[in-house]
Amino acid sequence: MYLGGYSVTLFSYAAIYLIWGSTFLAIRLAVDSIPPLLMMGVRCVAAGALLLAWAAARGERTGWRAWRQAIVAGALMFGCAYGALAWAETRLASGVAALFVATLPLWMTLFDCAHRRETPAARTVVGLAVGLAGVVLLLARTGATAFALIPAAVVILGEVAWAAGALYARRLPQTLALNAGMPLLTGGVFLIAASYAAREFRQFDPHAVSVVSAAALVYLIVFGSIVAFSAYAWLMQVAPAARVGTHAYVNPLIAVVLGCTVAGEPFTAAIAAASLVIAVGVALVLAS
Repeated sequence: MYLGGYSVTLFSYAAIYLIWGSTFLAIRLAVDSIPPLLMMGVRCVAAGALLLAWAAARGERTGWRAWRQAIVAGALMFGCAYGALAWAETRLASGVAALFVATLPLWMTLFDCAHRRETPAARTVVGLAVGLAGVVLLLARTGATAFALIPAAVVILGEVAWAAGALYARRLPQTLALNAGMPLLTGGVFLIAASYAAREFRQFDPHAVSVVSAAALVYLIVFGSIVAFSAYAWLMQVAPAARVGTHAYVNPLIAVVLGCTVAGEPFTAAIAAASLVIAVGVALVLAS
């Protein structure tokens, strides 16, 4: 690979490893004074609009068929998964939420095998079982740590939705700005509609938004969505999906470290054990 291509690849992996790992804490800080669905909706709409403006400036166009596909992908990946994560982080420690998000490769593998009508390899089955055992271990400790069963289940269901949406999104136009921008925008509209339906607007006072929450939201828009998701969309086009999926190892580690050091979140033996079990399960799946 030529030097420029190698540099872009290295930067893209750094983005999905480090930036996405830090977004869990950023989400936790943002929802301190901004309603969760509204916050995620603004994040996605702003990022999607900026990416589509860039695409338009480059002369990139698409048709209604691609927009229909983007509506489905955006509703699943951002409307469901991001909405679930934002709501859950009003009740979960950011590092713990990241551990549940780390199960994403397990669900993607299951959906991919079902789509291809293939029987998973033995190592894949073992990895799925181990990863799910880690989730059960984490759920079993709900009474001893700073999280509860319902938000944990919501995050996991959100990751199931992301897996379905990510596989469906392969049908989208193969240009970076459109591939990332269209589902972000449509998912953001879905989130804002959900926020309105949940009556978040009635409880929201813009003057009560803290500087920290506002800064966290800007960080999520610029780095978490525009930079990191664009890097992810590009890597999904040029690199093996299993290799791209390795961000699932690193993101929880970054999230747990930041949660403990910056936000003072607890780190217990149960969380450490569950982290290891989930990581082993994901490793087995990605190595299959």
